[in-house]
Amino acid sequence: MKKFELYLRQQGLSENTVKSYLYVTQYFLEHYELCLEDLLEYKGYLLEKFKPKTVNLRLQGLNKYLAFIGKDNLKLSFVKIQQKSFLEDVISHADYLFLKRKLKKDGNLKWHFVVWYLGATGARVSELIKIKVEHVEVGHFDIYSKGGKVRRLYIPKKLREETQTWLDSESHNSGYLFLNRYAEAITSRGIAQQLKNYADKYGLNTKVVYPHSFRHLFAKNFLSKYNDIALLADLMGHESIETTRIYLRRTSTEQQNIVDKIVTW
Repeated sequence: MKKFELYLRQQGLSENTVKSYLYVTQYFLEHYELCLEDLLEYKGYLLEKFKPKTVNLRLQGLNKYLAFIGKDNLKLSFVKIQQKSFLEDVISHADYLFLKRKLKKDGNLKWHFVVWYLGATGARVSELIKIKVEHVEVGHFDIYSKGGKVRRLYIPKKLREETQTWLDSESHNSGYLFLNRYAEAITSRGIAQQLKNYADKYGLNTKVVYPHSFRHLFAKNFLSKYNDIALLADLMGHESIETTRIYLRRTSTEQQNIVDKIVTW
């Protein structure tokens, strides 16, 4: 980071800008891998937490770092103040079901449940790794954020019951739900990388198989089944309902299919 700091200072940037760029880069490197999937994951996190102007400032800092290490091909595009009228890089419901079923059929039950929890709870990957067996037993996980706010992450009944059967077969009756091979809580990076590996293995588009994609899927599916955007905003932990409104939009593929079907003139 010292070399990056020197690189920034040599460009004549203000002290605040240098500190900002160093902060965002340090945060990313501590929580994510330097790959396209994790960069998109981080961008999705920023979009949920901050206004477009702040998102762009943070992306600018990260892009500076990518340029510094010669990874210009990984640079992220900035957010337009006028958001696109469609969602991008969201896994389809069919591919979500396909991935779940393939993992179960191949005996990869832990990853079958990782995918299921991501798709059925709307959890951020940083929240998923903190779910414990005890949370499954009570059916929810309370997440405390700054300012004393509490968001309750609900675990649907069918998922609870099947999880319990799996846990019983593994004699896993306490502690973190998802463990690595060292019997420690799995990491966000571990989940992102393994999802990419399974996407490759099963012939899925790796651009749509990353943790945050399943959170988008949860939101879209929830609204299609129960059209209450205020409730969804609470479930997702959004500060503003405006953030949640994007899920009222369709993916570009869905828009194309509708146009293909309707426009026959």
